[in-house]
Amino acid sequence: MAVIAPLGATTQTQGHVQPVNDLPNPYRTVENYFKLAEGRWWNSTSAVDVDVDGKSIWVAERCAANSCADSKLNPVLEFDESGKLVKRFGEGMFIFPHGIHVDREGNVWVTDAQGPDGHDANRNGKGHAVYKFSPEGNVLLTLGTPGMAGDGTGGLLNGPTDVTTAPNGDIFVADGHGGQSRNASAGTVARIVKFTKDGTFVKSWGKPGSGRGELRNPHGLAFDSRGRLFVADRGNNRLQIFDQDGRFLAEWSQFGRPSGIFIDKNDILYSADSESSDMSNPGWRRGIRIGSARDGRVTYFIPDADPEPKPTGRSGAEGVAADARGNVYGAAIDAGAQALTKYVRQ
Repeated sequence: MAVIAPLGATTQTQGHVQPVNDLPNPYRTVENYFKLAEGRWWNSTSAVDVDVDGKSIWVAERCAANSCADSKLNPVLEFDESGKLVKRFGEGMFIFPHGIHVDREGNVWVTDAQGPDGHDANRNGKGHAVYKFSPEGNVLLTLGTPGMAGDGTGGLLNGPTDVTTAPNGDIFVADGHGGQSRNASAGTVARIVKFTKDGTFVKSWGKPGSGRGELRNPHGLAFDSRGRLFVADRGNNRLQIFDQDGRFLAEWSQFGRPSGIFIDKNDILYSADSESSDMSNPGWRRGIRIGSARDGRVTYFIPDADPEPKPTGRSGAEGVAADARGNVYGAAIDAGAQALTKYVRQ
């Protein structure tokens, strides 16, 4: 049975948790639900969220490849509830769109988790940034300096993977896409960065490591109804929970190796596990685990169609979201036509 942190309590590292693989799956997969423009095809995405209407779906797709650096395609896409493409923007702005968040006013935030590499001139002046767009695609705010990596201090970013906003407008960024390896290079960051709603840097917390409050590739963010910040600490096979000042509250391992997380208004927690394997998280299967952000209990499991991560099989869902009707959306990398998949409650 999963080890659960008491509600509101702090906890040390929980140790090994029994794998959660054998729960009911009350969902059916809807194949090829989302329709792209003629002549364009799906390839890679890890970013999906639901609009404030609870119906339409926003996704950041990596330009029919796994990079937008050399592309003229628009990576930020909106689909209506029938799966029809209704809006697109962001051409020429991104290298590696990674996380997406729709705030309470309907604005769309997208992170760019890579930067210049010294070889491809099309990457210069791009990456290591977070953009806030109006629903029409106008840039309202930029966090970080595009093309410039941060060193772990101040408002510069270094591989931001996800972004979310608190009810008062404060902004939280998961920073450090390169920080998953236990042999990460010097200068690698693994942290949470807090800004005011106007983009002023407030503070950051976290560093590479596996202790409480330490991180290895913070890969997803979500708030529960109590204002607690949940962090998908993927490299450590756990969720970590903090208050908005960075104080550690708890860690949960029963949701697998989380790449992406989503918490709805009823505190239902969706965790996308795209990497569990005999190497990275022995005994655990890839898929989407669904449970409670209130008490940590896991109730459902949508198993991935391919039990092995790439390169032996296609990637599972990295990003996850759920609409007002409880339909679940998984965003995967290197998954071709199923880069964005809809799951419907049966």
